[in-house]
This record gives sequence, structure tokens and C-alpha cells, in this order.
Amino acid sequence: MDSQLLYPSDLNDEQRAALQTSLVILQKNYKFQRVLLWGKVLGLKADYFIAQGRGEDEMKDRKNLYSLNCVDWFLLPPATAPLIDQVSSAAKGRFTGDPSHVYEHRDIHRRGDEEEEVVTKVNEEIRLAVTVHHIEEEVSVVPRGAFVKSPHGLVQINRSFCGLSYSESGKLDSFLHFSEPKNLKKKSLLETSQLNPAIDFLDVLSDDVPKGSWSLQFECGSKVCVLRSLLWLGLTFYHVPMTPQHGYIYIGDGAKNLDLAFML
Repeated sequence: MDSQLLYPSDLNDEQRAALQTSLVILQKNYKFQRVLLWGKVLGLKADYFIAQGRGEDEMKDRKNLYSLNCVDWFLLPPATAPLIDQVSSAAKGRFTGDPSHVYEHRDIHRRGDEEEEVVTKVNEEIRLAVTVHHIEEEVSVVPRGAFVKSPHGLVQINRSFCGLSYSESGKLDSFLHFSEPKNLKKKSLLETSQLNPAIDFLDVLSDDVPKGSWSLQFECGSKVCVLRSLLWLGLTFYHVPMTPQHGYIYIGDGAKNLDLAFML
């Protein structure tokens, strides 16, 4: 997934040059094993560039950072359950591009005959952290076999992964969510007995609900498999069959497509 550092075409030359230098410095300063360009969240006044640093465990040792200029990077806080609740109730509308911008939501709570006004405040930096967390949880993608899980639970790059075949690349069940599995725990003993625990430790995209939330196409003369999320518009994944090259990037306004179920 180092190929995720192949910068998208909507970055200008200045931004590309800045990223090539600053991400190397970022990796050294935070002692990451590698750093990936995760994407860009579009704002009204400015855009947030997002980088992701990874440690020994590719799933558990992940930290997200943001920058407004591709040079200065700031660590995003972990998206805890209380922060997620605050953002879901208070933060609405487009991102402004100002990390210190404060969203407010006023709600009336009734206790018997008394009414109490409760004000929830959350700043945009927290909202950004929660949005990146949701996108990672719901639509981050890797090909089956690209990562391996040791008997001790350590998830690392599978150095022997040579890529999916062209026929495998045309099937959604060849691609996995790179996040904690949810559907895998619901499978029967018969279903799990047919899986390889070293590589089949993640949820497959074909189990996603609603069905039809992914667009799969072959592009560049049918040489590249491209997946696009219809749930989080702007998330694009690619894989070059018969090679280990793959990666995903998000470029969008940070809004979930809540109308998807009505569009299918």
C-alpha cells in the first residue's frame, strides 16, 4: 500500500513537492514505520490534507494527522465514543476549513415540569477526527491476502502477496474492509471452517448492506481495478492485478451519502 503515496492528479506541483518532503519528516519525527497520504477533506475556506502513520501493527498502530498547507502537521485526537456522540448531535453542514471553528447545538430536556436547555459544543478539529474515523471504519479497502495476521494477533503487510488474478479482481468478495470485523463474528462454524485465519480475518465487501454500495470497474485499458464507494462519495480504491500495488484515497466533503438506500 506504499503506492498510496502516488499523489492524485488534483494536487498541484507545489503541494506534491511539499508532501514528498514533509511526509518523510513526519515519519521520522513520530517514528512511524510508514506514512500514507490518506486524502483530503474539502472545506469552504480551506481544505484539510490527511496523512496516516502506521506502526508495527498495521491496524492497531494507526494515527491520523491533518495539514492545511502540506507542510505543518497536527495530530488528530482518537475518536472516542463520547466525541462521536458530540459530533453527531452538534456538527452539521460543510466543513469550514478552520480547525478552531465551534459548532453549537441547543436541545431542550424536560425533567418533570421543568425544562432545561442543554448546549453541546464541538470544534471542527474533533469533527474532522470523527469523520476520518467513520470513513476508515466503513469504507477502507484492501485486497484479500495483502495483509496477514500472526497467531499472536499482529497484523502486518504480507510480503509474499503478488496480487489478485484478473478474475478475482472482478469480484467484491476478493476485497476486505481494513477495520475491525463485524460480520465475521456472525458467520456459522461451517462458514468459518472454510476460511484461512491468517488472511480471512476481515469483513468482505460483498457482505455490505445495502447491496450495491460499491462500484467496481476496470480502467486504464482494463489494467487497473477501481472500486468507488457510493456510501462515502470520494473514496476510491485501486489495485493492479497480478502485482502487489494497491491503495485507497478519500477526496470529498466529509459527508456520508444518507440517501444511498433510496438510490439503489
